[in-house]
Amino acid sequence: MKENDIPQEQEDIQEEVEIVEEIQEENEPNPYDELLDRYQRSLAEFDNFRKRTVKEKSEAYDFGVQSAVEKLLPTLDNFERALAASDNKEDTFYQGVALIARQLENYLSELGVEEIKSETFDHNLHYAVAHIEDEQYGQGEIIEQLQKGYIYKDKLIRPSMVRVAN
Repeated sequence: MKENDIPQEQEDIQEEVEIVEEIQEENEPNPYDELLDRYQRSLAEFDNFRKRTVKEKSEAYDFGVQSAVEKLLPTLDNFERALAASDNKEDTFYQGVALIARQLENYLSELGVEEIKSETFDHNLHYAVAHIEDEQYGQGEIIEQLQKGYIYKDKLIRPSMVRVAN
């Protein structure tokens, strides 16, 4: 090696060191980028938390309504039985019981509870307590409803108890 090659070699090494340092500086994380990333993640987590909380609150309300309605339905059934058993529809007692039954039905309707009304048997909505062989009825046709069924927001609260033709 010659002596004048050494300074040239040192310059080449110095240039390579500078290039490596530049690359390292570019790859070093910027503290502001890290803070921005943490901030964005925190915002996303909070938004997800808010959405989950709203959903859980709605589900809890729906569960509460469903539970309360399940407990009220036997009372409504008893009012309907009392009305069906009475012969004198002009009696003030009968009219009072009918008024209370209508109020309870209106209350359930306001909550979004709907009575199941259908002519054909659906095993998802009905509970068949009797099958009757009769040619005047079609296959799976509901002959008689023994107990009303109810749904709330597409969820079955209580199936209808029915007699079905085979």
